[in-house]
Amino acid sequence: MKGPEQGEIVSKKIMDLLPHRYPFLMVDRVLEVEPFKYLKAIKSVTINEPFFQGHFPSYPVMPGVLILEALAQAGGILVMKSIPEEMEGKLFLFTGIEKVRFKKSVFPGDQLMLEVFYEKHKLNLWKMSGKATVNGQLVAQGILSAAVADKGE
Repeated sequence: MKGPEQGEIVSKKIMDLLPHRYPFLMVDRVLEVEPFKYLKAIKSVTINEPFFQGHFPSYPVMPGVLILEALAQAGGILVMKSIPEEMEGKLFLFTGIEKVRFKKSVFPGDQLMLEVFYEKHKLNLWKMSGKATVNGQLVAQGILSAAVADKGE
């Protein structure tokens, strides 16, 4: 059995980087990361996702806000890999979205390719652009902002 490729980050390591857990961990694998530049990750969407029970039982479609959450979590990993020493005892908190567009629906069985690109940061505020694709087709895009905060705040 073949393991992850060199440079990939898989579930256990992702859980070391993010505070999220089931059912809210939205990044399954990080394929590429270049600090202060970009991150590429995967979210595999299955019919077992708890949100499909109500969204919608006869037409299961992934909520757009959860696609954005997956991009935000990927962005959090990018920040963690960009400034690891400064992230000790800190959280990366989603603070805003701009210019969000949803282009296609995401269904069970789809694999979301998440890409986030560093735009800028000042002090503890970060801005990134992100896009999610399925089979090379754009499903969502937008600009994400977040803040690095103490876990105790």
